[in-house]
Amino acid sequence: MAAQDEEIFIADDDPAVRDALCVVLELEGYRVSAFPDGLGLLNATRSRMPSCIILDVHMPGRSGIDVLNELGMRCQAPIFMISGQGDIPMAVEAIKRGAHDFIEKPFDADTVVSRVRNALDAKARAASAPAVSSFPGEDALTPREREVLERIAMGASNKEAGRQLGISPRTIEVHRARIMEKLGAKNTADLVRMVYAERRA
Repeated sequence: MAAQDEEIFIADDDPAVRDALCVVLELEGYRVSAFPDGLGLLNATRSRMPSCIILDVHMPGRSGIDVLNELGMRCQAPIFMISGQGDIPMAVEAIKRGAHDFIEKPFDADTVVSRVRNALDAKARAASAPAVSSFPGEDALTPREREVLERIAMGASNKEAGRQLGISPRTIEVHRARIMEKLGAKNTADLVRMVYAERRA
């Protein structure tokens, strides 16, 4: 899908950040709609769903986490959280709740563009990628965790898995820890054995 066919929603109460993100993404050919708060973005998603969403963690009224929770399962678009250094624990919590990744402030234009492009490319690849075979405990995993597990099971490192899925290695670490906790795996080798044991049975 060409960039001009994809729309990105941005919600940030800082006009300078909104304007900067709009400029760099529009220069790449994306259509961009920006909102000063989470409510405006939520209202817009009732009539159309964007290809990608960028949310500031802290906004007046509904925070980025609130917006993420309200979008829930009805939104299949990758959602990025914008966070300052002190907001990283909150951003990690957002990933556990379904956010795609987080972008730390201060950020540069190239970082934002590449992360968004990688996320959209990864979404397109994931649509045609083979799924991990059924195994005990799979129902406890989110779709994103299943994608991460598939890469882990194929032997990908955090960096390789992150590149394939369009997310940072740090986010892969969060998902890996969450998957191990849910499946009761002691280490990565244990996790891979769990997945492949069912295939061999």
